[in-house]
Amino acid sequence: MNQLIYQNNKGELLKVLITSVPFGEINKSPLEALSAEGIEYLINPLNKKLNEDELIDLISDIDVVIAGTELYSKKVLDNAPNLKMISRLGIGLDGVDLNYAKMKGIKVCYTPDAPTPAIAELTIGLIISLLRSVHLSNLEMHSSRWHRYFGKTISDTTIGFIGVGRIGARVLKMIRAFGNPKLLVNDISPNTKLDKEFNIEWVDKKTIYKESDVISLHVPLTKETKNMIGHNELMQMKSDAYLINTCRGGIINEDDLYNVMHSGHLSGVAIDVFIEEPYVGKLSEIDRCLLTPHMGSMTVECRTKMEIEATDEVIRFLNGKPLKGEVPEIEYDIQKQSL
Repeated sequence: MNQLIYQNNKGELLKVLITSVPFGEINKSPLEALSAEGIEYLINPLNKKLNEDELIDLISDIDVVIAGTELYSKKVLDNAPNLKMISRLGIGLDGVDLNYAKMKGIKVCYTPDAPTPAIAELTIGLIISLLRSVHLSNLEMHSSRWHRYFGKTISDTTIGFIGVGRIGARVLKMIRAFGNPKLLVNDISPNTKLDKEFNIEWVDKKTIYKESDVISLHVPLTKETKNMIGHNELMQMKSDAYLINTCRGGIINEDDLYNVMHSGHLSGVAIDVFIEEPYVGKLSEIDRCLLTPHMGSMTVECRTKMEIEATDEVIRFLNGKPLKGEVPEIEYDIQKQSL
C-alpha cells in the first residue's frame, strides 16, 4: 500500500463511500480489490438511492465516491471537504455538477460503455412487450381471464428514435434482426456514419411524434431535454402509439403522461426511469403503463463490468496512475451550456 497516496495530510487513511446499491453482491471482486489495496470503504447503509441530505450525512469525511444516480449538487459538494474523486457507475452525468466539481478539484470518471448492451436489450424487450401486449396478457391471466390481444410485428411498424448515441445506435443494430421497419431518427448531432449502416430517415421530433408507431428515447437529461415530452407532444402522437423511456427520468412529464393516458390516448408506455426513485406515482394505476424499477443495467454481466471498471478507476486514482474513464471535456461544455 502506498501510504503517501492512501493517507491525507493528517496521516489518516483515505475513505471510499459506495453509494450505488446493490454493490458486490453478484461478484465480490470489486470489494476484494479494494480490501487487497488496504482501502477502507463503506457501502451505502440505507440500501436505497440517497437524497441530498442523506448523502451529505455520509460524505462529510469521504475522499472518494463510487457513485450511483444520486445528486452531487453544489450543496452536496460544499459539504464534502475531503472529496477528491467521483467514480460514477454507468453513463448518466446529469446528477453531477461537473463544472463545480472541476472548480473544487474533484475528478469525475464514469463507465459509459459497460451498461450499453443491457439497456439496449431491455429496450428491445419493452418494445416487443408493448407491441404484443405481454404485460396486459399477464395481468389478465393472473385474474383468471383468457383474452388474446391482437398485436403488431416490429417489421411492420414505424419506429422513431430520439437520440442515437451508444445505446440508441445499439438498439438500431438489434432492430435489424426483426426485419426492415421504417426508422425515423432525430439527434442533436446527426451521425452520418449511421446512414451507411442503416436505412434511416433523419427527421425533426415533430415528425417522429406524428408518424411513429413506437418511439424510443435515448437522450441525456439536460435543460433542453427536461420535460421534452409533455401534453402537447404526447397528443401529437398516434392514439395507438407506444412510447419507451429507458434513458432518464424527467424527459417525459410524468403528470402529463398520466393525464393523457388516463384519457385513453396511447396504446402503451414502458418506463424504466423516473424523476423520484423508488417511484410510487399515479402511472402505476394505469395497466397500459409497463413500469420497471430502473433495471436497464441490471444484468449480471453488465453490473459486474460497471462495478469492476468503477473500482479499478478508484484504485488507479489512489495509486496516482493515469485514469481510463475520466469524463471528457465536451461533457463539461454540454452541461455548462445547459445551465
